[in-house]
Amino acid sequence: MSRIYLETLIDANIQYVFDLARDIDLHQQSTSRTNEKAIAGRISGLIEGNETVTWRAKHLGIYQTLTTKIISMEKPYQFTDVMLKGAFKSLHHQHLFKETKGGTLMIDIFEFESPLGIIGEFFNIIFLTNYLKKFLIERNELIKTVAETLKSPKGAIQPRIE
Repeated sequence: MSRIYLETLIDANIQYVFDLARDIDLHQQSTSRTNEKAIAGRISGLIEGNETVTWRAKHLGIYQTLTTKIISMEKPYQFTDVMLKGAFKSLHHQHLFKETKGGTLMIDIFEFESPLGIIGEFFNIIFLTNYLKKFLIERNELIKTVAETLKSPKGAIQPRIE
């Protein structure tokens, strides 16, 4: 199993950052280069516990679908999604949020396993882990930009960037 661990420090209220991280519409904006779209389950707004979303995106030149489910959620501190259907053998993504003196520390723990045994492991090492890390960093950079640009003193959700 491969693991990606990322920390992103964001100068914004924890509830606001938490909500941005589970915003389906913002996720689609952050993944525009792969043309990722929510096509089933929760397709817009804030995903909640026990909800599913099916994504369709073009990765490595091929359109793929991935269905995930939020298996746990403790607002505004964490939520976890797992793959129900998709190209991976397994996928588990923990989103953690910690209040800091200046804002919020957002932590991603993304664990995945590719199919095809040793061939899949080799593919993870030489390519897929870095590809997915870059994908997550781009998503986190948009969350950070929106949170820090559109924040309010009370941490209320502001209109999305169009």
